Amino acid sequence: MNSASVGWQCPECISAAAASAPVITASQMLRGSVPIVTYVLIGINVAAYVVGAVMGGVLSVTGAGDGLTERFALYPPLVTGGEWYRLITGGFLHAGIVHIGFNMFALYVIGTALEPAIGRARFLAAYAVSLVGGALGVMLLWSASEGYTVGASGAIFGLFGILAVLQFARGINPLRSGIGTVLIINLVITFAVPGISKGGHIGGLVIGALAGAILFLGRDLSRQSPGERAARLGAVVALTVVVFWAAVAAAPSVSSLIGG
Repeated sequence: MNSASVGWQCPECISAAAASAPVITASQMLRGSVPIVTYVLIGINVAAYVVGAVMGGVLSVTGAGDGLTERFALYPPLVTGGEWYRLITGGFLHAGIVHIGFNMFALYVIGTALEPAIGRARFLAAYAVSLVGGALGVMLLWSASEGYTVGASGAIFGLFGILAVLQFARGINPLRSGIGTVLIINLVITFAVPGISKGGHIGGLVIGALAGAILFLGRDLSRQSPGERAARLGAVVALTVVVFWAAVAAAPSVSSLIGG
């Protein structure tokens, strides 16, 4: 007899169990609960930071000092000039090791929990709509004194909003689960600490919560038919496009802030 965590097992039983254990293939892993989208997003953010740091010649704690910020950061007056891609690329840049460290830790924590729960396609759509929601918030609330805006925090705030709505839809009180408390603390920090993009955080949170309502309210995900799931996902994709163009449309009004 061999010692086991549940007591004692005979050698023949152990051999039989090992022989009957299912073999997990690579394709099964790709279809399983591994949060691949989360890891890819973290990889893109880290790669962008490293490239920028190399271009700047130093890995800074407070800022990388790189040329990527000037070329790709969200800066409303340049969006006014036609550089619409900044609404997206700014969400993959960061102003220093501390900035990217906090954001990537938050993305890892929420992504590894939320992505397996809702599926990769919905998670990717949720991240995308939250990112452009944060960009819209920046465009609406930006002032000339703010300068460039970078960071994935708008998208991350949106993911927290989506998770809170998902919990609410399943009968869980977000305040009791801890998500509501985390959001409240981060909102206090957003308004209390100088230099944090209020528009990016609020925009991401509001649009993310709206996307969560589209995906989950009315009928739990497990009870939705394949057609309903596809329709809800399509609605979030459409919302992403609408929010993006709303941010583009908001750009001309910013020119007056710089006398353009």
